[in-house]
Amino acid sequence: MYRFLFSAKWLGWLLLVALLASVCVLLGNWQMDRRDQAHDVITAIESNYDADPVDFETVPDIFAEADDAEEWTPVVLRGQYDEAGQRVVRNRPLNGRPGYEVLVPLKLESGPAVIINRGWLPIGNDVAGHPDTVPAAPEGDVTVVARVKPGESSVDRGAPEGQLASIQLDEYAAELGYPVFRGGYGLMAAENPAPAERPALMPKPAIDEGPHLSYSMQWYAFGVLFFVGYGYAARQQARMDRLQEEDEEAGYHEANPAPRPAAQKRSRKRPSAEEEEDAVLDAQGFRTDGSLLSERD
Repeated sequence: MYRFLFSAKWLGWLLLVALLASVCVLLGNWQMDRRDQAHDVITAIESNYDADPVDFETVPDIFAEADDAEEWTPVVLRGQYDEAGQRVVRNRPLNGRPGYEVLVPLKLESGPAVIINRGWLPIGNDVAGHPDTVPAAPEGDVTVVARVKPGESSVDRGAPEGQLASIQLDEYAAELGYPVFRGGYGLMAAENPAPAERPALMPKPAIDEGPHLSYSMQWYAFGVLFFVGYGYAARQQARMDRLQEEDEEAGYHEANPAPRPAAQKRSRKRPSAEEEEDAVLDAQGFRTDGSLLSERD
């Protein structure tokens, strides 16, 4: 009954269905990978964000390598800001509002400088593409508590002088001309002495793994539905083939299109008006032709 499945046409359909289902599986696995990445970020936030700050001298290489397990770890740093090396990062929205982030190198008492993200500023109204004012960093010796963040990738767009398109530490370090840690930067948590005015501190990130699990289940379901549709189409084809075989056995085929027997008409349940009139005449002793019926003995 299902021998047609081995035909070139149906094998081609099966190959196409398998290919589409494989794509759905790959997309489902991709969503699961993104869920795992989000779960790793959440684990790092829960483990490190509110932990007690560690002194930089105890973890001297924490900004040298981008270790995901150490992201959000608060570190105590001591040194002086290099305000001449300050940069503003473009296109940094916060809570749906466009703005900038302010980066300032912190020259440590020993070793390379650490890039500090001092916070966020809204877009300006005075000059397009620039914040109205950038609060100055404290002068002299300062103690900073900053959370470790990995550097970012380059983006395919430029930036005006004094600004950066992204926190790409290699490119930033090339502009400064002195040793800088390039594995990660510090996201400001606190600084002492505290300035009278400073950029807005970045809020704690939301702990949400996103809809990746539901998306992956949807992709897997789509992959199964392709095979369900293939099976339904095969079942319909088998049914049509069976009906065609029955017709051929009965002699109904295209080469000899004998007419099918007409379906027997069902008798009417109600008599016609003429039949009702004849019945009345018969009851009165008249024949249907109007003659009087002979009296019975």
